Amino acid sequence: MDDRKRADLVYQALLQRQGEKWVQPRVERTRRVLEFLDDPQRTYRVVHVTGTNGKTSTSRMIESLLRAHGLRTGLFTSPHLERFTERMLVDGEPISDAAVADAWDEISPFVTIVDAELHAQGDAALTFFELLTVLAFVAFADAPIDVLVLEVGMGGAWDSTNTADGDVAVFTPIDIDHVDRLGETIAEIAAVKSGIIKPGAAVVSASQDAAAEAVLRAAASAQGASIMFAGEGFALTAQRLAVGGQLISVRGIAASYNDEYLPLYGEHQAFNAALAIAAVESLIGGGAQPIVGDVLADGLGAVTAPGRLQLVGTHPTVLVDAAHNPHGARALAQALRDSFAFEEWGVVLGVLDDKDTAGIVAALHPVAAHVFATAPESPRASDADAVADIAEAAGLAVTVHHDVASATAAARAWAASSEKRAVVVAGSVVLAGEAIALAADGDWKSGWQE
Repeated sequence: MDDRKRADLVYQALLQRQGEKWVQPRVERTRRVLEFLDDPQRTYRVVHVTGTNGKTSTSRMIESLLRAHGLRTGLFTSPHLERFTERMLVDGEPISDAAVADAWDEISPFVTIVDAELHAQGDAALTFFELLTVLAFVAFADAPIDVLVLEVGMGGAWDSTNTADGDVAVFTPIDIDHVDRLGETIAEIAAVKSGIIKPGAAVVSASQDAAAEAVLRAAASAQGASIMFAGEGFALTAQRLAVGGQLISVRGIAASYNDEYLPLYGEHQAFNAALAIAAVESLIGGGAQPIVGDVLADGLGAVTAPGRLQLVGTHPTVLVDAAHNPHGARALAQALRDSFAFEEWGVVLGVLDDKDTAGIVAALHPVAAHVFATAPESPRASDADAVADIAEAAGLAVTVHHDVASATAAARAWAASSEKRAVVVAGSVVLAGEAIALAADGDWKSGWQE
């Protein structure tokens, strides 16, 4: 059997488990499997990243900067856009199918043991995300890597990734999301996320709501950890558009860096880059060391952020963004205004049913000339008609399309009628992945054809 088929069978086995929607506030089950495997997550250094938005982009920037230092890196993010191996990168590339399959063979006997223990206790078997985390930890240990940039799946304290001990804990902006699991206030959500702070760790954080900042400061103090916030310990000092991205200047924890090129759009990505720089300064050389030579330019210049303001089509322009909550949608709307000259945006919008559709629509309202309501291919997807009703109630022009292919086709046809128009696909990571695959299959960069 070839390695791709072996890896696909691993994914099919994972899909038989309770899915990511069924995440429970517990970490002990993951820890039990890892104990049988001699704790592979303790064989490399860890930068642990949580927050509400910007986690994946910030994680990718940190990984690229560490790789530019000559370190062998691992990157664990979720969810994936097209194929699950995207969630595990080794030195910037998706992990090999053979490595995934071999790691699965390694963990399977112990998964059987723990599943049996759980069954005897009247508990459900290990879940998709619990096993994916274990699989990643083992695969990274086998690679082997020097440092893992580890994105939290949900929350922090009880997330499966919290079986690792982060040398550096990174907090992107904290906002309201997953209220059924994390809490109804920013303070409650911050308390769950603060659980990734480990004794003696270095903590770096984006600028936060006052309630979240107070929670993070208290958690850091309780763990004897240092903590630095954007605007105080480090800062983005300048940002301006450049071809294909932007030039940024950052006052880091250990040094200042001027006019560095970042090949991503949006001021929010500039703030993410400042946070990433502070995280890397906190890790290298035992803490608070400047990034020297060409390392910063090489690391930032190599950053990619699939599904984050990603250009997938031209003539007409089509962007894909994984914004899936109001905070992310506000950042997207601001980036569209600041970074592009188009006067009218067609928004292909599909949202999962546990998300704040009305909040997303309100955030996109200032830039949306027409909403092409649809539904991603997920059992959790909100009905396209329901999305359309919310957009129409907000006063937007709306049409309904019951699959992503027809929605994007209609949006591209609408945009092709004027050079002042463009398309953005947003509302869900699942939707973003589908649009990226459609663009690749249809070669949208060759232009719109009737």
